[in-house]
Amino acid sequence: MKPWKVRFRPEADLSGGVLKAALGTVTYWGKGMAELPAELYDEVVTLSSEGDMLAGLGEFTNAIGIYNEAWKLIPEPKASWEASTWLLVAIGDACFLSGKFKSGRDATGFALQCPGGFGNPFIHLRLGQCELELGNVDAAAEHLTRAYALEGKGIFDRDDAKYFDFLKSKIQPPASGNW
Repeated sequence: MKPWKVRFRPEADLSGGVLKAALGTVTYWGKGMAELPAELYDEVVTLSSEGDMLAGLGEFTNAIGIYNEAWKLIPEPKASWEASTWLLVAIGDACFLSGKFKSGRDATGFALQCPGGFGNPFIHLRLGQCELELGNVDAAAEHLTRAYALEGKGIFDRDDAKYFDFLKSKIQPPASGNW
């Protein structure tokens, strides 16, 4: 089985069966994760890497186009492939960062259905942020709460403080009183 790849955090370290990304630790091995045939996987990775480069330069619209080319290569049922998870996260992240919140919500929402998606704090963070930007406060509160519960306050550090402020207005403070 090939390892999960995280395309949204370049400082990721793959070691020991666990992905240690800047935003936390996500297990990437698991039963039921389907892996693409090697040649197809390589094509998807090549396109994803090109999209990552463009996203790193702030060219999010172009990155989304390249990610979508890779997405078209994923066979049906798309939700059963581990590559779908990281590819949808990359699409959702680029959509969020470019202000395409509906598309970001759609991509991250679908990523939750893919291997390792549900319970991934970053996916819940981006989904919650997109929902908030779209005015869906209940859904935003749900997913931002999940991100906070899974990863703590640190997951909010790289983004606008409004998201954590919103969350604090929706949930009770921790028992310690320290957010």
